[in-house]
Amino acid sequence: MNTIKLGWGGLGNMGNPMVKNLLKAGYPVSVWNRTPEKEKEATEAGATAVDSPRQLTEASDIILVMVSNDQAVKEIFIGTDALLANDCAGKLFINISTVSPDTSKIVAEECGKKNAGFVEAPVSGSVKPAQDATLIILAGGADHDFEKAKPVLEKLGKMVMHLGPVGAGSAAKLAINYLLGLNLQGLAETVLFAKQNGVNTEDMLTIINEGAVGNGITKGKSEAVLNNQFPAAFALKHLAKDLRLAREQGLRSPLSEPLYNSYKEAMEEGLGDEDAMAIMKYLDNSYASFS
Repeated sequence: MNTIKLGWGGLGNMGNPMVKNLLKAGYPVSVWNRTPEKEKEATEAGATAVDSPRQLTEASDIILVMVSNDQAVKEIFIGTDALLANDCAGKLFINISTVSPDTSKIVAEECGKKNAGFVEAPVSGSVKPAQDATLIILAGGADHDFEKAKPVLEKLGKMVMHLGPVGAGSAAKLAINYLLGLNLQGLAETVLFAKQNGVNTEDMLTIINEGAVGNGITKGKSEAVLNNQFPAAFALKHLAKDLRLAREQGLRSPLSEPLYNSYKEAMEEGLGDEDAMAIMKYLDNSYASFS
C-alpha cells in the first residue's frame, strides 16, 4: 500500500475508471462527488467517500479534481466548504478538468495563497483510454509541483508531458480538442456527402480508414457511424464547451467559427449528452445536401 493518500473530486465516465487505476496501483483514495450516488462505483472498488471537498483535503496529501467546467472548478476549490477552505499548506492539488488557461491561473494563485502546490493536468483521451490508463496527460505547473505529481499521473496515462507553467497544459488541451472537433465533423461531412451520392457508408469508411487520411478517431468512431448510435465516450456538450473556450482564448482560424457553431447548435438541438460524434446526426438533419 502506498503511503501517499489521494483525494479525488468529481466522478463520472472518466473519473471512476481513473480512480480504479489509482486503487490498483496501491494508493488509498478518498472520493467526493456532488451527487453521492455516483460515488458507489468507486467505493465498491475500495475508495472511501467523504462528505465535502473540505474533508477531501483534510483526508489527503494529493487531491485530484475532474469536474465539468470552469465554474464547477472554481466552486470546488473556493468557498466555505471547498477544497481550500481550511489549512492546506504542503498539499498538492491537481486539476484534471478541461478549463481555460485563465481559470487554471486563478486556481493556482488561490492555492499559492494557502502555501499549497498546484498542477493542471487535462487529459487527451476518452473513456477507453481512461480505463486502460493510456491517456496522454498535458501538465502545466512549477517544476517541483510537477515532479511531485508525476508518479501519480503516470498511473493514469501512457505519457505525461510537462508543457510549461500553469496555463500551458490548458492551452494544449484546447488546441488538441479543436483538432478533435475538426476530425469528427470532417468524418461526418465526408460520409454524408458520399451517401448522398450513392456511396455505401461502410465502403466509404473502408476508403477512409485504409487510406492516408485514416486515423485513430476515424477508426474508433466507425462502428458508431455505421450503427447511428452514439453513446457518450466524450459528450458533445463538453466538446462544444472546449471549442467555446478556445474561441474565448483567441482562436480565430477560418474553420473555428463554423465548427463551434455546428457543435453549439447540435447541443441546442438536444444532442449534448450523446457522444461528440453525434454531430453527424445534427448535420444529417440540418443539411440535406451540401450544394
